[in-house]
Amino acid sequence: MGNDGEQLALVPVPNARRRTPRRAPAAERPVAQDAPVATVAVDTPLSHLDRPFEYLVPAELDEQARPGARVRVRFAGRDHDGFLLTRGDVAEHTGRLAPLRTVVSPEPVLTPPVVRAARAVADHYGGTLADVLRLAVPPRHARAERSVPPEAEGAPSATTAPEAGGDLSPDEAWSAYPAGSALLRRLAAGESPWAAWQALPAQPPERSWTRAVAEAVRATRRSGRGVVVVVPDHRDVARLVPELDALLGPGECVQLTADLGPEARYRAFLSVLRGHARVVVGTRAAAWAPVRDPGLFLCWDDGDDLHEEPRAPYPHVREVLRVRAREEGAALLVGGTGRSVELQAWVERGELPDVAPTRAVVRAAAPAVVVAGEGHQEDRDPAARTARIPSVAWRALRDGLAHGPVLVQVPRHGYVVSLACQDCRAPVRCPRCEGPVGLGAGAAAPACRWCGTAARPGQTCRSCGSHRLRSAGVGDQRTSEELGRAFPSVRVVSSGGAHVVPAVDDAPALVVATPGAEPLAEGGYHAVALLDAWRLLDRASLDAGVEALRRWTAAASLARPPGPEGRPVRVVVCGAPPHGGVPAVEALVRWDPAWLASGELAERVSLGLPPARRHVAVRGPARGVQEVVAALVDAGHVALGPVPAGGADEVQVVVREEGGARPLAAVVHEVRAARSARKAPDVVRTVLDPGDGLL
Repeated sequence: MGNDGEQLALVPVPNARRRTPRRAPAAERPVAQDAPVATVAVDTPLSHLDRPFEYLVPAELDEQARPGARVRVRFAGRDHDGFLLTRGDVAEHTGRLAPLRTVVSPEPVLTPPVVRAARAVADHYGGTLADVLRLAVPPRHARAERSVPPEAEGAPSATTAPEAGGDLSPDEAWSAYPAGSALLRRLAAGESPWAAWQALPAQPPERSWTRAVAEAVRATRRSGRGVVVVVPDHRDVARLVPELDALLGPGECVQLTADLGPEARYRAFLSVLRGHARVVVGTRAAAWAPVRDPGLFLCWDDGDDLHEEPRAPYPHVREVLRVRAREEGAALLVGGTGRSVELQAWVERGELPDVAPTRAVVRAAAPAVVVAGEGHQEDRDPAARTARIPSVAWRALRDGLAHGPVLVQVPRHGYVVSLACQDCRAPVRCPRCEGPVGLGAGAAAPACRWCGTAARPGQTCRSCGSHRLRSAGVGDQRTSEELGRAFPSVRVVSSGGAHVVPAVDDAPALVVATPGAEPLAEGGYHAVALLDAWRLLDRASLDAGVEALRRWTAAASLARPPGPEGRPVRVVVCGAPPHGGVPAVEALVRWDPAWLASGELAERVSLGLPPARRHVAVRGPARGVQEVVAALVDAGHVALGPVPAGGADEVQVVVREEGGARPLAAVVHEVRAARSARKAPDVVRTVLDPGDGLL
């Protein structure tokens, strides 16, 4: 573990007007007497340097150079940031060691458990430790560092059981789950169970998923341990924090999200690091929170694509929390109204027991789902199967508006998302970039949605030569306009895109929202219409059916809980084929996401698809992709492709892991290291376990 870059010498520039003063050589600087050798994780993007390096600790930095502190070191002729990992007496490197340049901050921001988890996550995804540490530790903010009080001497210890507030019994929200009370008892007793949780839909506030999460957190805190809760977006954080404050009391919970801003985020991070807060709630950034003595890592709605990290090495929150729970001996709870195929694979492998309500309880809680066009509906309405909003949906919305707000979910944001030929239904494409042509709200003429080029007047269809156009995809804005004309005396609320409405009151209103942007209704919605179901089912994605069900159940779960009057809330699915032939629609009618995930998993096992076998998406210039793929194939794996990938010379190849061959992650790391060592000029992106955008 030597300093590779120390062999490089700086060549003096002749006739230079200014010369930067150089520090004294390492031999002339006094060295710390105790543990003078420090191992440092240098922040470098080069894969072939993915290992710690050894440096000497100068005597003047002895007290500040603590394990976990930020330091600056000389590396390859330049100053680099890094984290001090350990200190010792003997160096493994037999040559000369360079000294630490400086200690940026003595704050030990990188804890040993986080280092171990980061190394495991980097190995799992074929990445580097430096890439993961950039995700795990936020950038330093000096003012925030000064504003957070230091660690209190009388801080609660791991054996102290705090008195949690709240007036509900510990298992009030878990009473519908046969294993719920046992789960909470084990958490309160200091044990670390792992479980997959199938949440019930349409629950009153005292039994909602937020209250269930808060009670699991309270049970864990009673054992004196900390908790990390990760949810998809900031709206979920805003819903969950008041529940936690009500049960735990103020000051126990801190929010940690990427949109807080540099200073607020670093302040929240330090409050957790210094032990002032023992419960962390946040989005993807919270998965690495250095909570003291963690007892529970909880992930809500793991199928949401917001849990996928868009930066290298592209880890998923679900996997990060699993690694941290394993490394730190903590409990793991992954829950949601849907069920991802990856989580179902963990359940069927026996890693996580399934905590789910009985079928009788599910049937009593789930809203009544109606598929437009089924049964005798076509006898009364011949267009029930083909109409965008058939009569059964109109009636459900009209009846629901008599009592309160109703929800209409539209898959796409915008006005007229795309146009097609009226005669042959061929999509209209931009003559400049081949992008989809649509119509914005208030726009006089259609234009390309990619480059903005206006469509030519009188443009003919490439397939049949027709001049007539029709809308092929209608967004939430056009839907709001149509429903506003149909119900002129009713308030219309549109939520989607950059304008997301957090909540609506209990007054009658037509709420039109895109998936994930549905406002929370006070008391719940009195009817739900799921439009254009075919658009979600026809997505070019391996997870199209599972993702469609996840979005539908998330919207239908916002329905009003069953009341004493017994009037059922209707959820109408529009634009879907008969549910007997589409597993996702049948799973919605039965309200059984685990059944769909199990069936999907069985098919993928037989076909060798994720998560049964790992895959890596290799994308970039054709020559570089060919080089990377050749190395992976030589290691025994199978290449699928190539296919064009956007740019003129860009291609993508998916490589499937084969049993008996070397692990795919290890080979990916070796290939990246080899290309990094020889300074390959072309940039090739390798993503293990790629999401829908790449697979």
